[in-house]
Amino acid sequence: MKRVLLLATTTGYQIRSFGEAAERLGVRLVFASDRCDHLDDPWWDGAIPVRFHDTSSSLEAIVASFRGRGADEQPDGVIAVGDRPTVLAAHVSAALGLRGNPPAATETSRNKLEARRAFASAGLLTPRFEVVSISEAPSPRTSLTYPVVVKPLALSGSQGVIRADDDESFVQAITRVSRLLRTTDIAIERESAHQHVLIETFIPGREYAIEGVLTDGAFQVFTIFDKPDPLDGPFFEETIYVAPSRASAATQDAIVETVASAIRILGLRHGPVHAECRVNAQGIYVLEVAARPIGGLCSKAIRFSAVDGSLASLEEVLLRHALGERIDGYDRINRATGVMMIPIPRRGIYRGVSGVEKARRIPCIDDVIITAKPDSTLVPLPEGRSYLGFIFATSDAPASVEEALRCAHDSLEFTIDREVRVAQ
Repeated sequence: MKRVLLLATTTGYQIRSFGEAAERLGVRLVFASDRCDHLDDPWWDGAIPVRFHDTSSSLEAIVASFRGRGADEQPDGVIAVGDRPTVLAAHVSAALGLRGNPPAATETSRNKLEARRAFASAGLLTPRFEVVSISEAPSPRTSLTYPVVVKPLALSGSQGVIRADDDESFVQAITRVSRLLRTTDIAIERESAHQHVLIETFIPGREYAIEGVLTDGAFQVFTIFDKPDPLDGPFFEETIYVAPSRASAATQDAIVETVASAIRILGLRHGPVHAECRVNAQGIYVLEVAARPIGGLCSKAIRFSAVDGSLASLEEVLLRHALGERIDGYDRINRATGVMMIPIPRRGIYRGVSGVEKARRIPCIDDVIITAKPDSTLVPLPEGRSYLGFIFATSDAPASVEEALRCAHDSLEFTIDREVRVAQ
């Protein structure tokens, strides 16, 4: 039985999706995750406990776990799920002699400041930018022209990303992002990048997401997603992804060419790629290139057909790729698909939702999955990092998918109670 080492955080949605795909393919998954290392296998899955901020010790723990085992118990491939595991995954691949990304390239891709510097030095269209330390007192002084965007260097999902249009909102944004980076949930990650905040000029335009894979440096694009909702701030909550893109063929070609250039500049070589860019009259601005697949449950909006007519999930294709199998026989299905990440409208205690079955009955809707847990505290962007759930749709046209997603969302009614704060 072939084995794939999966590096993921314990809270990742995709772990189950990869597990289901592995079962269908007859592949054994071996996990490495940031769980307690003082309890004996608390999740009953034999995972190797690691700390993503401590690459050296975690690398040794993983290598040691395979030392002395037979050839049939060694991993045949490595996949990182989520941003934080990507750097460790690159080191593990190198240490075990498996194909993967160079560690230095992955570290650069994870840090928004270093990626901006690399893109600018290579001549890619890049917004003007500067960096400030969260230890400095917020000041309205900036060399950039408003509007600007304030963002953490190493968070994902638009967490902590805020637009500022003047001195007052700029100071407020710096203060808010700095406070977020000092919270326990963020500080526990022990990322040195969390000590600084990136400031860059706001880029107007339409935003797109690109999903693909690298095979020894060759970039294969799976799909380009439109993001039809305007992402102009003050916060940048992503909602709807729809594929195939409705952009012109010339624009799509330019997006792929520019993202491929960004990949080469970073030095990424092998594995999944999730990239995001903005397009306006000046051209293509690459916002990020991540050495991982699309996050959350959004991968359900990407489905493949093989030459024999069978269907496959993104996770199945990525597992085959990690095992060294050829995947050029897999193409995205010839239908429009989409996903809506259901935004959290306000902070409070989640009590429940009505209208789910009504939403599922809307034409073109495939499923509505509510991931929020009753009685949990909901935190919206920019401080939050999760969604209420996901809505999926399939149709013959992208416009029909978008309309179905919006209608399904309108059918849902969430009950969110105000928090009761206890006096100290």
